[in-house]
Amino acid sequence: MKDLSKNRALVTVFCVLLMFAPLYVRLSFCLSLSDAESAIQSAESRLLDCYGAVYEAERAGANVSGLLMVLNEAGWFLAKAKLAYNIGDFDSAIGYALNCSQRLDGIVSQANRLKLEAEQASSMDFLINYVGSAAGSMAILAVGYVAWFFLKKREVP
Repeated sequence: MKDLSKNRALVTVFCVLLMFAPLYVRLSFCLSLSDAESAIQSAESRLLDCYGAVYEAERAGANVSGLLMVLNEAGWFLAKAKLAYNIGDFDSAIGYALNCSQRLDGIVSQANRLKLEAEQASSMDFLINYVGSAAGSMAILAVGYVAWFFLKKREVP
């Protein structure tokens, strides 16, 4: 008789757990869903910030081809994350979003450094062109004046 009551108790506990199992599954599903949404939104925001920084560096005249390759790779991971999210594979979506974010580490600082270098090079080029042109013009005038002076001196008997 005791074995029967133990079995009934086990069956009762099993049935109760079975009844509440969907609740546990839904809670973990919601947690994965919200984590995946958050990871994808964060990765997308970082990617947009990086594209903005790289665009500014390119406008300044920097060579950003290496950074664009990294951005394209990160964009590929973000696309894979969104695809995984859409099919309900939230763990893979989180993984791809994290890979995207990891690829973007340091891109903004590199873009800012390249932008600063390009701006400095541009101002140096302007300075060299402006000062070089002025100095060249002055040299031509000086040589022309000296040549005129000697030619004029030669004409006078």
